[in-house]
Amino acid sequence: MTPPRRPYADGARDHYDFVVCGGGTAGCVIARRLSDDPGVSVLLIEAGGSDQVPAVIDTTRWMSNIGSERDWGYRAQPSATLNGRTPVLPMGKVLGGGSSINGSIWARGHRHDYDDWAEAAGDPAWNYASVLAIYRRIEDWQGPPDAQRRGRGGLLNVEPPRDPVPLVPALIEATDALGIPAVDDINGAAMEGDGGCGLANLLVRDGNARESVAATYLHPVLGRPNLDVLLCAEVTQLLFDGAGDGLRCGGVEFVRRGRPHRVTAGREVVVSLGAINTPKLLMLSGLGDAAVLRRHGLATRRHLPAVGRHFQDHILLAGCCWTYVTPEPPRNNAAEFVFYAKSEASRRTPDLMPVLEETPFASEAVALQFDVPSGAAHAWTLAPGLARPDSRGQVRLASADWRDAPLIDANFLSEPSDVRALVRCVELCREIGNAAPVAPFRAREAFPGPLTGAALERFVRDASGTYFHQSGTARMGRDDRESVVDGQLRVHGVAGLRVADASIMPSIATGNTMAPTVVIAERAAQILHAAHGLAAPP
Repeated sequence: MTPPRRPYADGARDHYDFVVCGGGTAGCVIARRLSDDPGVSVLLIEAGGSDQVPAVIDTTRWMSNIGSERDWGYRAQPSATLNGRTPVLPMGKVLGGGSSINGSIWARGHRHDYDDWAEAAGDPAWNYASVLAIYRRIEDWQGPPDAQRRGRGGLLNVEPPRDPVPLVPALIEATDALGIPAVDDINGAAMEGDGGCGLANLLVRDGNARESVAATYLHPVLGRPNLDVLLCAEVTQLLFDGAGDGLRCGGVEFVRRGRPHRVTAGREVVVSLGAINTPKLLMLSGLGDAAVLRRHGLATRRHLPAVGRHFQDHILLAGCCWTYVTPEPPRNNAAEFVFYAKSEASRRTPDLMPVLEETPFASEAVALQFDVPSGAAHAWTLAPGLARPDSRGQVRLASADWRDAPLIDANFLSEPSDVRALVRCVELCREIGNAAPVAPFRAREAFPGPLTGAALERFVRDASGTYFHQSGTARMGRDDRESVVDGQLRVHGVAGLRVADASIMPSIATGNTMAPTVVIAERAAQILHAAHGLAAPP
């Protein structure tokens, strides 16, 4: 009798048709879709370990993953625009990546996001109508029917929170009264217009069981003989053949358990390491700004000055906090209410995206200034969020050693327009939290209180941090000066190499980035299937 195949590979063969670097949100989708053709061999390389741990499976425990071994542990460089702070930049280091450690919010983005991407790429396959078709195909939506926008029967079980905390309907009533309309589906028509408020969509099953991208796309196919999934292995170098216009990526080097390995890719290498590690790997491999590479003693394979630049992240402000009259333990993902609104009526797209945190939520600087309530059930936070930041940052190499973490200049709030928008967002969240419908759930406002002027701006800079949505550092576009990949996700000037993750976003999506990253990966799979004549999925 043949013993059952182990779900994860003990090692890698010398050669595969496709090598996918990174088993996060995008990499799991791509590996699954490529391996749907039994005639090709696929290697998926993930630096983290298994996602089969309680803190991943139970989505109510998602915050416990931050700072754990399932987080890369990155921090931004000190920033004067945040009063010298160095905010954490969590990023998943586990099979499933961010989809295994995040708050499970499924936010599909605004119509304008995708139409803008299509314009940047010069390719209508990225526009809203095309992306909507992908969403309908992959979703199994359990909320109000909407045949035009929502799908049924797909891989991903998406549902509204079940039996949310009683505070949530009160917040919806108060927000609606301010002219931000309550909607049945926050991912429906609201994301084609000026926004709205309501229940978050969650990528869960049975209320709080996480439906990560690894669990949905990858776990069901781990027994495939043409797919190897290698955990605890970090890609350190891309391998090339040729030079100049004949440059081609033909494989990768990686380190596992302290030992270096090399595998070749007969067809293509796909890099899906996220918006921090993707540019790091590209630069270590000689793809980047030639002057920067020279300073680190690295040979330039291709001068691509946009690698690592145009870093974007949504800003999450911690926060606007109230104590409960009666303690209420968090439910579902502990973040059941969201709204999208405009900071100014002239805005083309909603630029504010606050979220309810069913717990006290304060930055380290805010905690020094205010009496922060203790205990998750004793307080709640309406955390202001910025969906369309104008500020841009950069990811830089610390050295030519792959073991050194990159330097991340997040540049949060470096543009005055972002500060103005967040000041308005704090005012809006305080107005909602202090409104009459919320009174039964509000004992006292813990912070920030009625700050104005310079004091309010200082609070915004002290409280602002990441929404965990890093993007833009290998952006998609038509030329190799301001972008890294083209509309087919090919790295400019390099054959056999594509990038597919949030780093390719020409501009950050409006809303949490997990769902748009799945779309990027699904689109990458379509492109690869067409380019290589692969068999359609069964």
